[in-house]
Amino acid sequence: MSLMKINCVILNYNDADTTGKLVRQIREYDSLNQIVVVDNASTDDSAERLKELEDEKVVVLAAESNRGYGAGNNLGVEYSFQISGATHVIIANPDTSFTENCILGMSKVFYHAPDVGVVAATMEDAVYGTHRNGWPLRSFTKELLSMGPVSRRLFGRLLEYPESYYQDKTAVYVDAVHGSMLMVDGAVFTDCGGYDENIFLYQEEAVLGWKMKQAGYRTVLLLNCRYLHEHSVSIGKTYQSQIARQQLRHDSTMYYFKHYLHINRLQEWIARAWFWVILLEIRVAGMVFH
Repeated sequence: MSLMKINCVILNYNDADTTGKLVRQIREYDSLNQIVVVDNASTDDSAERLKELEDEKVVVLAAESNRGYGAGNNLGVEYSFQISGATHVIIANPDTSFTENCILGMSKVFYHAPDVGVVAATMEDAVYGTHRNGWPLRSFTKELLSMGPVSRRLFGRLLEYPESYYQDKTAVYVDAVHGSMLMVDGAVFTDCGGYDENIFLYQEEAVLGWKMKQAGYRTVLLLNCRYLHEHSVSIGKTYQSQIARQQLRHDSTMYYFKHYLHINRLQEWIARAWFWVILLEIRVAGMVFH
């Protein structure tokens, strides 16, 4: 593989403080060619504030409208690959923190494994601690079980890789990884169509994993380097209601079911009924613990 040029894409929406903090943290990293901040049509003064960070290392792009996580990040990756000349791109949420050693660890995977399209480090969640942020692509039934607060706890072992899969390893192959921070091969990501822009938020990780697998590329989760994710800081500022976030998740999951798992009408009815049960669980829990 020829010399890598790595860009970092950060998608901002009404969160210039958090985005600016990450930019200032990583702007001196020698491993980064350029930092591309995409302002996703913020309704506050984010665009103007972020423009003040621009220099030869940092560029700020303005999306014409907020079409979601996938479309915003696609804009940044497209600029990085086609205009900036990057070969690989880190896609990072504003509420993440990572070291230069983490970048170098991810980049080494691409040197040694040409069939890899996506690499992620292990996530340290500010709320839940170390998180196994890789998972297998699931069947219709297992995907439904993974969504319910109760069913996820009851059937968790059936939904994830067994713990033995990770033992005594520094890296593992997985089908999908959490979208808060990952590195992609720019050419592979582009050839696979990038993120599905019909999905506003949620399930974009499963779709990306599905696309990579269909195209013959693999996804790697590194167990020997970590990044910090401040749990849903950016999303929480936009969707403050848990019900609103869950409804958005249901909409994205139904799209994934229809367009990638190709469910039938009966399965669609089952999914909608299950979504109703999940929303009821959340409402009841909210009343009990309020």
